[in-house]
Amino acid sequence: MFNFIFRRALSSFGVLLVATFLIYLLVDFAIDPLEDLRASTAPNKEALIQARITALQLDVPAPVRYLGWLGGVAGCFVGKCDLGTAWTTNQDVMSILGSSLGVTLKLVLIATILAMLLGITVGVVSALRQYTGFDYTIIFISFLLYSLPSFWVAVLLKQWGAIGFNDFLADPTLSVGLVLGLSVLAGGIWQAVVAGDAKRRLIVFGSAFALNAAILWYISATGWLNNPSLGPVVIAITAAGAAFGLTALMAGLRNRKALYAALTTALLAAALWYPMQFAFVGATAWSIAGLTVAFVAAGFLIGWLFGGYDRAISMRVSALVGLLSFGLLFVDRVMQAWKPYFNSSAINGRPIATIGSETPGLKGSFWTTQLDSFTHLILPSTVLILVSFALYTRYSRASMLEVMNQDYVRTARAKGLTERVVLVRHAFRNALIPLATIIPLDFAGILGGAVITERIFGWRGMGTMFLSGLDKNEIEPVMAYVLVIGTVAIVANFIVDLLYAVLDPRIRVNA
Repeated sequence: MFNFIFRRALSSFGVLLVATFLIYLLVDFAIDPLEDLRASTAPNKEALIQARITALQLDVPAPVRYLGWLGGVAGCFVGKCDLGTAWTTNQDVMSILGSSLGVTLKLVLIATILAMLLGITVGVVSALRQYTGFDYTIIFISFLLYSLPSFWVAVLLKQWGAIGFNDFLADPTLSVGLVLGLSVLAGGIWQAVVAGDAKRRLIVFGSAFALNAAILWYISATGWLNNPSLGPVVIAITAAGAAFGLTALMAGLRNRKALYAALTTALLAAALWYPMQFAFVGATAWSIAGLTVAFVAAGFLIGWLFGGYDRAISMRVSALVGLLSFGLLFVDRVMQAWKPYFNSSAINGRPIATIGSETPGLKGSFWTTQLDSFTHLILPSTVLILVSFALYTRYSRASMLEVMNQDYVRTARAKGLTERVVLVRHAFRNALIPLATIIPLDFAGILGGAVITERIFGWRGMGTMFLSGLDKNEIEPVMAYVLVIGTVAIVANFIVDLLYAVLDPRIRVNA
């Protein structure tokens, strides 16, 4: 393992060195820091040009200036990073990068995680329902989303997802026709996912239709959208549903110990709804992180206490339910900040933002700022999610179909293993191996490719830093962007190799 890490680190360093050197030369050739002075009519034009040449060392060959920049980067290993200065604003590039990187990571991390979870889930279900109406629909949607230009999707979301929805919130009443139409759509989707004979499909369709119609009617009749909340009852029902679902997926419903542990964790979280309202007072990011760890630890403990023939499975299932249950409590508390946020003068009844990563001049508690961040994340995250969702869906479907036709899957079925064990332990894990290549590299690609999305939605992230550097003929911010993206891409490739070894025991990194 040590030899593998050393070889990869050495080769990765060489690749990064060559890449940054070539890009430095290309950017230096493309930009002209003297552009504004060449068109100047100032009487001391030549003196100004000479002063800038001296200040920016433009009389020094580009390879030599690159070595000076590289020396500043090398200082990062001893805690003294020096990535240069943006000469038009006299601002240190490290400070620009620090603020820009945080903004971009917040956007990209959320988009990648959601796209991965949704895309892989839908892709696997599509593979299991091959050649059905659901499968053909998912294939069509995937190709459509993958071919759509992000800037066009962003414009549509601004018009209908923000402006249109904000107008709707002035009177959030759903018509009977819309409720029935959405309920029919929901019933059609669920009967296609569950599949089975005609009777089973009809039951699933009717149940989904009735449940969806009841929820939409309640939302419309009570004005829930203007004062949303979950409450202990909804949290208990949702967490219990998650407990059944995760137990069925990871342990099987016959494993009663795991099921009872998961349900106990879910009900405990719902019972803690009222005490948590006091725990959330004066909340900070660190306190929320601590509460998350506490709920996961409680889930592990409950799973350990219930035990069973496979105590580890009970602990894992219960811990995941604990994590999801705390997520529901957190979302419920954020929802409680909706009404004061919606009525604040800075929002003025239009909460879905079309520009920026935060509302200027907004004052409020921790929960108000969290809600503000979420409302600003909705549109740009959706743009990034749609493209990645299509990618993950196509790859996971193809990978699952290939695995399902392998001999070891047929052998597992022939041995009498349950379909859950065959799909989860034999098929799904091996289907993840090709995806292990896609996910880290896609994250690096999104991190570097969010330039257009950031520009359209006015996010001052790394994309803005990169474009601003090119526009102002500043090479240092551009190279800082290249350095971060190149490092992330190399680290992503390294993670891919390690994931191969984790997912497939036949692969060894020291082979």
